[in-house]
Amino acid sequence: MSVLLETSAGDIVIDLLVDYSPKLCENFLKLCKTKYYNFSPVHSVQKNFSFQTGDPLGPDSKESDGGSSIWGVLNGPSKRTFTADFHPKLKHMERGTVSMATAVSPRDPDERLAGSQFIITLGDNLDYLDGKAAIFGKVVEGFDALEKINDAFCDEKGRPLVDIRIKHTVILDDPYDDPPGLVEPPESPLPSKAQLATVRIGEDDKLDDEADAEAVEKQRREREARAQALTLEMVGDLPFAEVKPPENVLFVCKLNPVTTDEDLELIFSRFGKILSCEVIRDKRTGDSLQYAFIEYEEQASCEQAYFKMQGVLIDDHRIHVDFSQSVSKLSDTWRTATNSKRRNGGGGFGGVSGLEKKRQYKSEMEGRGREKRDRYGMVYDEEELRRRHEREGKMGGGRDRERSRSPYREKERKPYDSRDERRGRGDGRYRDGRDKDRGVDMRSGRGDYYRR
Repeated sequence: MSVLLETSAGDIVIDLLVDYSPKLCENFLKLCKTKYYNFSPVHSVQKNFSFQTGDPLGPDSKESDGGSSIWGVLNGPSKRTFTADFHPKLKHMERGTVSMATAVSPRDPDERLAGSQFIITLGDNLDYLDGKAAIFGKVVEGFDALEKINDAFCDEKGRPLVDIRIKHTVILDDPYDDPPGLVEPPESPLPSKAQLATVRIGEDDKLDDEADAEAVEKQRREREARAQALTLEMVGDLPFAEVKPPENVLFVCKLNPVTTDEDLELIFSRFGKILSCEVIRDKRTGDSLQYAFIEYEEQASCEQAYFKMQGVLIDDHRIHVDFSQSVSKLSDTWRTATNSKRRNGGGGFGGVSGLEKKRQYKSEMEGRGREKRDRYGMVYDEEELRRRHEREGKMGGGRDRERSRSPYREKERKPYDSRDERRGRGDGRYRDGRDKDRGVDMRSGRGDYYRR
């Protein structure tokens, strides 16, 4: 029982240990039969230790689910993994040992689950993998391919910079019956769009070591520029990474510090109508930074000025003229428009209008709280206070609403008790001298009514 793996590093023949790991071998054979492994990338390469493959998309793809067993492919995600069996006699003792990558089961820490990914060792006596990877086969041919993978130039994550992938799988001998629903494709399927998106440097891409140093440097700068543009797009400084500078704007530098906007516009206006001409100045001192931007109404006027004004002497300075590479003005226009739409739409964290309402209400509450000497000093939302009072009213009824008054006022309004009346002071007044019936402070004569 054997399988041939055609890889971009060479052919690898694997003998399966069906007597020791029958379920692992069945899963591997049926996945190979359905061409599930086609275009799977080799990753996690550790020199003289092992490499891993078997996920059709690989760990670099956000769409990857880590791979699925044949039962998950046929019956759905609930069967994506299965319990791996470990035979006590199988150890990672020699190079070319093939084993299923496993993970601890969330239900039982002593149980490990397998899917589709498998590991092939690149060294001997790797007992670290015993009990972590479930052995089901060994390489019998193709050790030169293993050597190429072992020597591949990889990044810090173990991904080869030049893709190494499983191109095709051929079953040499299969002792198992096909599970229900399995259909063998008549030919190898083409890579999916998601798989093609994971290509870094294809095996067919030619890397010319003797390429022109200038061309290599140009490619490096272009890649760096694209990466920087993408970063600026992500942080919101550019509307989109592929934004291009306007073709009707000239960049003029090496100006004399005394040259003004009016002087420059007068000189360049002979080529066509100028929409704007600005010498860039220091915001703090107002001194000229000796370069300017000139925007023409038509692109043809801009091109003519570029050819005619290069190296011209202005105010004893020989200027340099080029097409503008700045997108600052476009970005400012886009950013202003975007922020205006957000303001008009009430955007922002929680909505601008909501924040403004809370801010105003907080100021009013703080003012009223100082006047009433609020002993809590807390600020509640108006809607929250209304719901709170309604809730308390429903729970306690009229009697509880009467009790919800300030405890200080209740204390002030408490009349004399029967003990005070027995002492001859039961005249119906409150302790502070206010008349209970008239609501008048008898000591001060102020008519501060407390009845509601």
